[in-house]
Amino acid sequence: MQKPCGYLRKAATPHAIRAKSVPSLQSITENLARAEKEFLAAADSVPADQWKSCPGEGRWSAGELVCHLIMVERAIIKNATRLLQSPPKPRPLSKRFHFPMALVESRLIPRKTPIPLDPALVCEKDKMLAQLREIRERTRVFMEESAGKNLRKYHMPHPFLGTFNVLEWFQVIASHQLRHTKQMIEIAAALPKTVTPLHK
Repeated sequence: MQKPCGYLRKAATPHAIRAKSVPSLQSITENLARAEKEFLAAADSVPADQWKSCPGEGRWSAGELVCHLIMVERAIIKNATRLLQSPPKPRPLSKRFHFPMALVESRLIPRKTPIPLDPALVCEKDKMLAQLREIRERTRVFMEESAGKNLRKYHMPHPFLGTFNVLEWFQVIASHQLRHTKQMIEIAAALPKTVTPLHK
């Protein structure tokens, strides 16, 4: 049956628009794998003997950067685990606002971490990268164990960007690692280049 002239399709509700904007668990899992792969590739460009060397005054070494990533991801999973142990609390739509995820990846706006670095965690390159892989595996296991819950109903505040639901927090982990992949590349480029002597 032909629809009358002037027929308009029903507009999408704000809830439907928001649901479409939240990535699926599968796509976030893929993003986490891609972020880990790209970060480890960038870390490979920093020699082990320069792992704790700062590229400039007030700048992190590669080891301190990995320490930051380990501490942040560990804190997110710890807080999310505690949050999911209780029923979700209703949250008004006005308190679910957050800035775009692209700001998590961007390095245009410098931000100071709210989690102080633990110097005791800064150690040799191979050991630190193994710890980073271990915490990412814990994140994957936690995601699998939480798959039966509606993660969009559980919310945690970000210190700078607003409030994310737990599903979005998994994407924050991936985007945060991509942000610091750029920083790792900057560190590698700023470190003095070592020259291997030629032997006759």
